[in-house]
Amino acid sequence: MTAVQLRDLQALSFDCYGTLIDWETGIAAVLEPWAASHGGSLSREGLLTAYSSHEAHAEDEHPSDLYPQILARAFRGLGAQLGIPVSDDEAEELAMSVPQWPTFPDSAEALGRLSERYALIILSNIDRASFAGSNKHLKVTFTSILTAQDIGSFKPSIRNFHALLDEVDRLGIPRSGLLHVAQSLFHDHVPAKSLGLPTVWINRRHNNPGWGATPAPPESVTPDWTFTSMKAFADAVDSES
Repeated sequence: MTAVQLRDLQALSFDCYGTLIDWETGIAAVLEPWAASHGGSLSREGLLTAYSSHEAHAEDEHPSDLYPQILARAFRGLGAQLGIPVSDDEAEELAMSVPQWPTFPDSAEALGRLSERYALIILSNIDRASFAGSNKHLKVTFTSILTAQDIGSFKPSIRNFHALLDEVDRLGIPRSGLLHVAQSLFHDHVPAKSLGLPTVWINRRHNNPGWGATPAPPESVTPDWTFTSMKAFADAVDSES
């Protein structure tokens, strides 16, 4: 049990896609009709699992790419793996789809409640333009927005979390007052915990086996809190008032 108390914290940093935005539904909306049109037999879950390794590889190999370029690279990699062609138009469709990815139903309301108590920071593997499209649906003003475009690398690179700590310092918030909130153990919890940050796992996939569009974590990691939704997390914060 963590010794950190939610009421003592001053800032929350968030992963966005998978935590606040339903990226699996957004990605699957492009992958499923593509696969079906070519006679592919993989289920939605199978497509997402296969896709996950290609996105992680593209981010590792091309840290200066913008996220739409990563999406296109990952799509082409998936197509090569499955032996299904990916046209330029199909790759562009996924690359430009981020602003249409749906928000989890509880995200905006929970963020609104949390913003009354904490500074809210985004730490995402996204680019600025794509996040601006998503941010319209989240209906909250973030204190800071840190993207892979700004940092020059993608999570799980530790550089992204050092950038987060630098931003907390710039804001005049003690590092001990920061809590990182994320769905991905791979992208977020492993590197965050390596720097001693307390974390909240928003386990959006609690009803689904496997890891979906997120690779499995490379090592065991234990978040300080686990909730199945943003609403449950915000409720826990309110209960400490």
